[in-house]
Amino acid sequence: MIKLTIDGKQFEADGDKTILNVCRENGIEIPTLCYLEKINEIGSCRLCVVEVEGLEKLVTACNTKVKEGMEVRTNTERVRRARENTLHLLMAEHKTNCFKCLKNGACELQYQARMHGVDVPNFQPSHYDVQHAPFDEHPFLSYDPGLCIQCQRCISTCAKATGRHALSLERNAARVYVKVPFGDNWKDTDCEGCGNCAQACPTGAITIKRRKDYREWEIKKVLTTCPHCGTGCQMELYVKNGKIVDVMGANGPSNQGLLCVKGRSGSIDFVDHPDRIRYPLIKNKESGEFERASWEEALDLVASKFNAIKENYGGEALAGFACSRSTNEDIYMLQKMVRAAFQSNNTDNCARV
Repeated sequence: MIKLTIDGKQFEADGDKTILNVCRENGIEIPTLCYLEKINEIGSCRLCVVEVEGLEKLVTACNTKVKEGMEVRTNTERVRRARENTLHLLMAEHKTNCFKCLKNGACELQYQARMHGVDVPNFQPSHYDVQHAPFDEHPFLSYDPGLCIQCQRCISTCAKATGRHALSLERNAARVYVKVPFGDNWKDTDCEGCGNCAQACPTGAITIKRRKDYREWEIKKVLTTCPHCGTGCQMELYVKNGKIVDVMGANGPSNQGLLCVKGRSGSIDFVDHPDRIRYPLIKNKESGEFERASWEEALDLVASKFNAIKENYGGEALAGFACSRSTNEDIYMLQKMVRAAFQSNNTDNCARV
């Protein structure tokens, strides 16, 4: 443990921690935009700058390790002015029609600008009017360069968290920009469409196409477990008027905030889809159409068919194949029925994780 001083108060901390880590652990707020713990700690936005005694330049708190005897000042006039200038620069290159933005109310740039009293840009660079059309050919994702602040959170998430390395930082004559595989050639890239880059994006430059129209203040967040396989990823359902409008990865032991393309894009529509079967159907032999039936009728019919097969061909003619979307309890009951009632070992599950 080392001792250091932050804003006139002494603290003890592990020597491998950053200034930002120590400050947040002790209730000292330092603003960030590019920072994602263990994923993106590169200090590219420079919003987390602080003063350190003995150093002429301001340092980024997110990637500067604490040292014995270090004296840190997080809220001086110089620090506040530097943060405001950073936000003015970001806002000068950023589309400012927040009312039309899907991220309105949840945008981290919007929040930091409001907290620092930054509104309209004080100046605009010469290339402000150079606009790129959104990349919209991808089936699940879209990218609007006019909303991008080049924080590189999406790049680091794709590379370090998912291991795909599908995004990169490029430079042309005018500016630095994020190269995304969302054009008409997306099938030839390493992108899986998982959408973790969209969740990491602080400004809504990358968005999920299948999300419904909502604003942050209109939704209720419900923590649940992804139903699509046996991994047990934790996820938050965004619910508006009783219907799922979006899905975000939650910090669970098996997924640590990440989701695959099935969990993220496949969990929005099916719950309320009109084609979803919500009650038993039995085929009418005369008309050939499926007709609604009670659970008693359906279960009696299935049981009679199972018994007939078992009596005529033996239990080994029957099998039970569990769906990975079922709960562990339901899967256990299925295999128990197959082994005890069918007297067969022909049981399996489609989950392979």
